[in-house]
Amino acid sequence: MPQSISRLLSLGGLLVSTVAIAPAQQQPFHLSEATISGIHAAFKSGQLTCHDLVSAYLKRIEAYNKSGPSLNAMQTVNGRALQEADRLDAAYKASGPVGPLHCIPVALKDQVETSDMPTSYGSAVFKDFTPKQDATIVTKLRAAGAIIIAKAAMGEFASGYLSSAAGAIRNAYDPKRHASGSSGGTGAAVTTNMATIGIGEDTGGSIRGPAAVSSLVGLRPTVPLVSRYGMMPARPSTDTLGPIARTVEDTAKLLDVIAGYDPHDPLTAYAVGQVPPSYTAFLNQDGLKGARIGIIRQPMDAETDPASADYKKVHQVVDRAIDDLKRLGAQVIEADNLPDLKALSLKLYDANEFETESATNSYLARQGNAPVKTLRDILLTGKVVPSRTKALLNGIGKTTDDPGYLQIQLLREQMRQKFLSIMADQKLDAFVYATFDHQPVVIPQDALTDANANNRGTLGNNRRLSPALGFPAITVPGGLTIDGIPVGIELMARPFSEGLLFKLAYAYEQGTHNRKPPPLTPPLNNEP
Repeated sequence: MPQSISRLLSLGGLLVSTVAIAPAQQQPFHLSEATISGIHAAFKSGQLTCHDLVSAYLKRIEAYNKSGPSLNAMQTVNGRALQEADRLDAAYKASGPVGPLHCIPVALKDQVETSDMPTSYGSAVFKDFTPKQDATIVTKLRAAGAIIIAKAAMGEFASGYLSSAAGAIRNAYDPKRHASGSSGGTGAAVTTNMATIGIGEDTGGSIRGPAAVSSLVGLRPTVPLVSRYGMMPARPSTDTLGPIARTVEDTAKLLDVIAGYDPHDPLTAYAVGQVPPSYTAFLNQDGLKGARIGIIRQPMDAETDPASADYKKVHQVVDRAIDDLKRLGAQVIEADNLPDLKALSLKLYDANEFETESATNSYLARQGNAPVKTLRDILLTGKVVPSRTKALLNGIGKTTDDPGYLQIQLLREQMRQKFLSIMADQKLDAFVYATFDHQPVVIPQDALTDANANNRGTLGNNRRLSPALGFPAITVPGGLTIDGIPVGIELMARPFSEGLLFKLAYAYEQGTHNRKPPPLTPPLNNEP
C-alpha cells in the first residue's frame, strides 16, 4: 500500500481512515557496549563493515591495554585481524554472514591453543611458543565467523591474577585492585569494550570471578558440555571452558557455538542429548516468576569477615539483589540443612592436588615443539611467579592413584547427593549467593615476588562450591558498591541446567539493568 499521511479506503461500504506509519529509522551504531545482534544489524544496514569494527576495537586495545589505565588485559594482539576482517567483508558481500558470530571479535584466554598466535598459558616460559594446531573451541569459533582479536592475559597456569608473561591483571573499575583470576584478562577486555565477547576457563572459579568484579555475565558450564581439547589442563575433573560477555543474550549465543560433543575430548559424550537447538530459546523476561531459589548466606571462605566494613559494602548490594529477585517474581527461600561450606571447600577443592602434574605432563607430551616437557621442568626454569610456584610445588609427586584422591571423589559424590536432596526436599530450582563476599583487594607492591600474593587476593571467595559439586553456575551483575566496584550475584543449578540458568539470569538482568561500564575507559574520539 502506498504510504501517505491519510487515505480513505472503502471496505464493504464503510469508510475507514488510516494514518500511514513511517518506517522506523535505523539507530546509529555505537561501539561502546555493542552486542552481537547490534553489530549484525549495523552490518545489514550498511552502517558498518567488519574492517571498521575490528579497527575500532584495535584502537581501544592500543589506548587502554598497556597505556591509559594499563590493565594488562591482552597478552597477544592478532596481527592478522584486519586481513581476516577484509576476508569476512568479501564473504558477506558475496553471500551474507559466514555464521552466527560473523565478524564478532573474541578475547580468547591464553590457555587455549592457536596455531597462528603464541599461547603462553600466562607464563614467560611459553611466551614465544606457538602450537601447531588450533583447539577445538577455536575451530568452532572461526567456523561461526568469529575473529580472535587477541589472546587475553591470564593468571599463570590458570590460577590467580599474576603472570610472569604479563604482570598483574588490573581491575578496570579501580586499577589499584586486581581483576580476579585466572581469566582476568578476558574479563577486563570485555568490560572495557576491547572485544565483544570472551572465552574464559573455570577450574575453581576463573570465569565467574573476573565476570563478577567486572560487571559481566560469566557462565561455568557443566564440565562435559564444552570441549577442552587444545587447552592446557589444571585439574581435569573440574576444568571447563565457557563464555564471558556483557549480556546474558550474548553469553547464550556464544555457548550455542562452543557446546557439544567432540571426539577429541571423550568426556563431552556425556553432553549428547543435553544440548538444546539454541540456548537463546530460554531467554524470558518473566523467567523468575514462580521460580524457587534457595539463598546461601553461609560464607564459603575461611578468610571471610562478616564484621568488616568491606563485607558490609558488598552485602548491601547483595541484599538489594535478593529484593529484586523477589520483586521480579521469584520465591527466595533460606536454604537450610547445608553442610559446613568452609570445610567443604577445603576438603573438596583445595585438598585436590593430585591431578595437575600428570595432566600437565600428558598435555606437554603432545606438544612436539614445546620448550619444556614436564611440570618439573617448568618449575626448574625459575621463571614462574613465586606464588604460583609455591602452589604447583604442593602437587609434585602426587597422582590420582593416591588414596587421598579416592577420598575426595567419594566425598564429592556424597555432597552432590546432599545438595540434590536439598533441592528436591525444598523444591528449589537453583541456589543464589554472592560470587565474592569481599571486594577485590588492592594489588600489593610485592605481588610478583611474594610467595603468598595469590592467597591474599581472593578474600570472600564463594566460587568453589559449583566445581566441587559438578554443578553449572552463572554470575550476573548485581550492582556496584559505594566504592564503585562491581558485585556479582551467582546462580547455581543441577547439572546440564544451563537453559534454566539463562532463563533466571536473563529475567534478573532485564529487570535490573545493573551492568555499568567502567568510567576509566570511555569512548575514544571518532569512535563509532
